[in-house]
Amino acid sequence: MDCGIFTSKTVLLFLSLVFWVAGAALAYVGAYVIKSYDNFDSFIQDKYTLVPAAIIIGVSVVMFIFGLVGCCATLRESKVGLSFFFLIIMGIFAAEVAALVFTFIYKGKINADLELSMNDVFMKYDGQNAETRAVDYLQTRLQCCGVMNYTSWSNTTWFSSNNNTVPASCCKNSTQCTGRLDQPDQLNTQGCEVKLDRLLQGVLGYAMLVILGFAIIKFFGMLSVCVITCKTGSRRSGYQPLYA
Repeated sequence: MDCGIFTSKTVLLFLSLVFWVAGAALAYVGAYVIKSYDNFDSFIQDKYTLVPAAIIIGVSVVMFIFGLVGCCATLRESKVGLSFFFLIIMGIFAAEVAALVFTFIYKGKINADLELSMNDVFMKYDGQNAETRAVDYLQTRLQCCGVMNYTSWSNTTWFSSNNNTVPASCCKNSTQCTGRLDQPDQLNTQGCEVKLDRLLQGVLGYAMLVILGFAIIKFFGMLSVCVITCKTGSRRSGYQPLYA
């Protein structure tokens, strides 16, 4: 068998086999991004930041379906099948590039909107409402206190109406903590904005690396389809087994 044909077939078969693995990985990444944002949705105003995750999950479903198509088309050297597979790969490649661009765009917008939305949520803290649960979850999960730092609570209505104390979720140890600002050793003094921004940036950075890796695989897959199509077009038609 021609070395170019053998190599291209091997690449396409490998690509077909990893379609299922890639689909599962992309579905996990998309779900992880959505879950991470869902945990802190009270602090994020721009819901379009979930667009990359939605694209990733959509791509993963398509990859599961068309993995078998690519395998059969490659083994049989079907020109129609390979052309269809090429369109599939190109479509997924375009979707992954779009997801990469969206991720890059919204990665830079997170920090700009975060402080304003967080200040608004913290100001609505009253110990009982939905904003209270969101803030307590955030401060407990990230071990932080206040927007910029623990003294940010002094600008809230909760602080002035509760004997100048911060919520218990700011405390390192709630059983011994009074919540007073003059006892910072009992509090998580770091602000939540920086920690939340770092968390979300990390999630999107992780998603970008995964998307980029699979986009590169799709690029080489398209090249392989072109090689097989050109080679088979220049010789007599017929079935060519993989290890002829």
